[in-house]
Amino acid sequence: MDLKALYNQIIVENSRASHNRHKVDHATAVLEGVNPSCGDDITLELSVSNGIIKDAGFTGTGCAISQASASMMIDLIMGKTVEEAKQLLRTFYGMIKGEITDDGQLEVLDDIVALQGISHMPGRVKCAVLAWHTLEEALNENNEKPETTE
Repeated sequence: MDLKALYNQIIVENSRASHNRHKVDHATAVLEGVNPSCGDDITLELSVSNGIIKDAGFTGTGCAISQASASMMIDLIMGKTVEEAKQLLRTFYGMIKGEITDDGQLEVLDDIVALQGISHMPGRVKCAVLAWHTLEEALNENNEKPETTE
């Protein structure tokens, strides 16, 4: 199997995965992200406690790229601190913009590197970044609220 086929398989599998498609009990941030150009629509829910992402989930509909990106993003940020998640955001944006191409720097993104080729398809970039923009807004919104303790 060549690399492109493997990446396509990763995207398809993650777009169909259901483990991150759920509402989050006691969410500290709930935010909707919409891509009006193609109809992608997700609601991202986070539970952040003491600066750590304890739970995350999403609901909504969209193309395979937007759904896979949301699911893989959640896999990546679970258990991370808000600051670690923000660093992952910066790395992801750098990859999608074609500014970060070094495999060593991209290694932190794990399977999300399967979306690297999207950077060459401007019409699909919005699909790939929808969940990430929503996460960024949710993290910023969550920082403005008092943190919960459990």
